[in-house]
Amino acid sequence: MSSQSKKRYVCIHGHFYQPPRENPWLEDVELQDSAHPFHDWNERITAECYAPNAASRILGREERIVEIVNNYSLISFNFGPTLLSWLERHSPETYRAILEADRQSMARFSGHGSALAQAYNHIIMPLANERDKRTQVRWGVADFEHRFGRRPEGMWLPETAVDTETLEALAGEGILFTVLAPYQARRVRLIGSEKWWSVPGAGIDTRMPYLCRLPSGKAISLFFYDGPVAQKVAFSDLLRKGENLARGMLGGFAAEEVPQLAHIATDGETYGHHHRFGEMALTYCLDYLEKNDLAAITIYGEYLEKHPPTHEVEIAENTSWSCAHGVERWRSDCGCSIGGERGWTQVWRGPLRSALDWLRDRVAPAFEREMASLAGDPWAARDAYIEVALDRSPANVEAFLRRQAGRGLTREERTKALRLLEMQRQAMLMYTSCGWFFDEVSGIETTQILAYAARVLQLAEEACGEALEEEFLRRLEAVPSNVAKWGNAARLYAGQVKPTRLDLIRVAAHHAIASVFDGHRPAERVYCYRAENQIFERIPAGRMCLGIGRTRIRSEITGNEGEFTFAVVHFGEHNLNAGVREFQGEEAFAAMGREVRGAFQRSDLPGVIRLMDRHFGSHNYTLWHLFRDDQRKILNQVMEQTLEDIGISFRDIYDKHFALINFLREVGMPLPAPLAAPVQVVLNSRLQTSLDRDDYDPGEFRALVEEVENLEVSLDRPTLAFAAGRRIESLMDRLAASPEDLELLLTIDGLLALLQPLDLRPNLWKAQNMYCAIQRRLRPKMKRAGAEGDAAARRWLESFGRLGRHLQVSVTG
Repeated sequence: MSSQSKKRYVCIHGHFYQPPRENPWLEDVELQDSAHPFHDWNERITAECYAPNAASRILGREERIVEIVNNYSLISFNFGPTLLSWLERHSPETYRAILEADRQSMARFSGHGSALAQAYNHIIMPLANERDKRTQVRWGVADFEHRFGRRPEGMWLPETAVDTETLEALAGEGILFTVLAPYQARRVRLIGSEKWWSVPGAGIDTRMPYLCRLPSGKAISLFFYDGPVAQKVAFSDLLRKGENLARGMLGGFAAEEVPQLAHIATDGETYGHHHRFGEMALTYCLDYLEKNDLAAITIYGEYLEKHPPTHEVEIAENTSWSCAHGVERWRSDCGCSIGGERGWTQVWRGPLRSALDWLRDRVAPAFEREMASLAGDPWAARDAYIEVALDRSPANVEAFLRRQAGRGLTREERTKALRLLEMQRQAMLMYTSCGWFFDEVSGIETTQILAYAARVLQLAEEACGEALEEEFLRRLEAVPSNVAKWGNAARLYAGQVKPTRLDLIRVAAHHAIASVFDGHRPAERVYCYRAENQIFERIPAGRMCLGIGRTRIRSEITGNEGEFTFAVVHFGEHNLNAGVREFQGEEAFAAMGREVRGAFQRSDLPGVIRLMDRHFGSHNYTLWHLFRDDQRKILNQVMEQTLEDIGISFRDIYDKHFALINFLREVGMPLPAPLAAPVQVVLNSRLQTSLDRDDYDPGEFRALVEEVENLEVSLDRPTLAFAAGRRIESLMDRLAASPEDLELLLTIDGLLALLQPLDLRPNLWKAQNMYCAIQRRLRPKMKRAGAEGDAAARRWLESFGRLGRHLQVSVTG
């Protein structure tokens, strides 16, 4: 390394975060159609950003992959704890790669890990009260330790929003540093000097860390990132090429040969989601800087140890990186927006925060009062409750409650304590910053925080006997909407939030309806509930079906449980009626079952409905009441016959008139619409079916491709590309298990070749990763065998090389 590069350091920080999208009653993300073909936006952004950054590509000649790199091991990064929780459950491979990257970085960066902690659920810290600040930091630290197995050195502040009290909270928990925007510094001075000088308008020298002394006597180090370069990375074309990013980073250095740090911080989603292939530009940039000896790659913890602060700084209070007016974006109509409809305002932000502040402050004394007999210190119990949020196993929950209470709790006390602590968790979630960031109160982010508020209201009533919803709604009436349909947030709450509110009987209704369609399931997990059928009877009658049963539902979050009886009658298609009520004894259940069953078996359907009304009263449910994923699954089942009937008709038209269709194409005559539609539907359907079949038949698929090419059919490329990607991944999984299977290798290569004339562009990311792993593991052995005259090894090498070319991977080793 040259003498110049020894003093030049580059650090790139990625803030990886998604707003919590979990249904507050189900503790999971439901289906989001806007993310199609993915299940939800977390899944989509994982595929576009979080996973690719764990295995980013460096391309060589002919744009083929020559190296795969885990970016997280080379950059500074933080992940929102709520996002990591989702990744752990839904993308464990990506989750493990993130944790492993931190371990690898410690070996590379002098014992310092690349991961930073984050204040727990992305609230705007200067706008939080002191108690919430403390809990957010403590939960962020505890979550980090649980996942990464070490204490965090640094912590990311949501939106880099800062005030002195927030820095005190960080320093109080042993955090050594945080990262801010350059215009968040007010003035600086040399350590030991009495003379301050102002640094207005991002005038601070960003190439060094600064010491910030706090009123308590503690201190914390602050890094101020290079704002202009970060802006270009996020919003310009700097990520179009890795060399562009490298030049941008090098431009941050001064000419003098003194230790200096060029560093930026942006949303991590910049690398792959906002800018396609941005993760590859990042990888190439870091590789280019190192291989050309232009700078040393570092992270904040390492640089701070090697080059401690020589200057002090005072912050500009109540500032952030995403609001030119400080932190007003989260409490007033400051003018910051994403450019919504003309004439829209954000007047709603202030009264919304006031309404939530009122709710927080009303439930706080109730929490203290009701929790006093269940924990020595209610607020210390809340701080420690992260232990339960991270591990809800019965043994851990029981041990936690015993520690807090100093004794064993009854079942009723246990449920009450968990409800109270959950009330406080939801009361912090309702301050997630995204609820104020965008332009309209009826947007999905603000609707989400209102759902958290609804959960707080429910738990306050259940655990404290506090009926607060009416007053809360009155306050929401003062929160205006730009959308005439809503008018104000109270109407939005009533129309969009309250209908999603759940209780045990609603969960029982979902389980009962799903059981009629999916068959008897003695015990199942319904999101964060446990359903156990005591009795279940299913009586089919042609396309109709009756289900009668008794089930026990238990919340895995609060432990409350109940036993319910139900009857569900499915009349066919989407027509369904379900009744559910609390279990009222064996005799009442037997009478209900006997009467409803008898009427159904006599085909007295009006009688069935009357009896269900009599036995279940107003507790009637339909497919509308199903949770979204199962609702979609069941509706797909319901539509199967309808779609099959349509498909039979279209296939009949296609097969009957195939010769005419083919002739019209040969003479260049456009197909009339009544013929073109069946051709398109049938061939797209057959292609997808061929790709989706477990026993994929290469010959069948080849014939279909020839048919499509001959008839010049318009393809549903996004759907077919998604199906093709899944098929290739499935075949590559099999190849990874049996890498010497030449026939399988040829099948995959043949499929990729057939996809080319269709202009389908499936996501080959996982297939490429598996190919590279097989190449590292097996190709050297096959190469040696081939050199020794093994004909089978030579055939394998030839086919494996051809597959690599189709996958755009350079064949080496």
